[in-house]
Amino acid sequence: MSTPDFTFESVEWDDPRAVELRAAMDAEMTVRYYRPEPEPAAITAKRQLALAVDPALVTATVLVLDSDGTPLAHAALKLLRGDWEVKRVIVVDGQRGRGIGRALMNHLEQLAAAGGATRLILQTGDRQPDAVALYERVGYTPIATYEPYIETIPGSLCFEKVISRRTAPVAVTSRTPETVPNP
Repeated sequence: MSTPDFTFESVEWDDPRAVELRAAMDAEMTVRYYRPEPEPAAITAKRQLALAVDPALVTATVLVLDSDGTPLAHAALKLLRGDWEVKRVIVVDGQRGRGIGRALMNHLEQLAAAGGATRLILQTGDRQPDAVALYERVGYTPIATYEPYIETIPGSLCFEKVISRRTAPVAVTSRTPETVPNP
């Protein structure tokens, strides 16, 4: 029997570890999407608004923790006009390739199914081939770009995954870490 490599922990959106991982993601995306030409402030403001997450609409925020409690990954689910949207998926640099992203996406699917969702949607960007590969590997299929990303983020790539309510349920409000072996 193998020892688990990581656990899931449901946390509040404003948990300091979650905030730190989202800041790391923002820093990485700033580098990936850097443009040397200045952008009009109005466009920057619209993009920031499109990417903002209202904590009142977040149904779950999940951290993946190493055996010593070090945060390895983050993702959230939020409501968007009747859909469940996957937001802010990040696996920290140096931990990618361990199956953490696949396990996290599966965990989100279980949470959403337990909450009554029938599909998940998400938006990523055209400069994130690693994210696109992950989403396709776990069964997401491309869909048309949806609002609020159509005009605000032209390089958006959007995906969906139809989920089954037969997916093994997990406690949506649990704050107890769940142990998961590395796939």
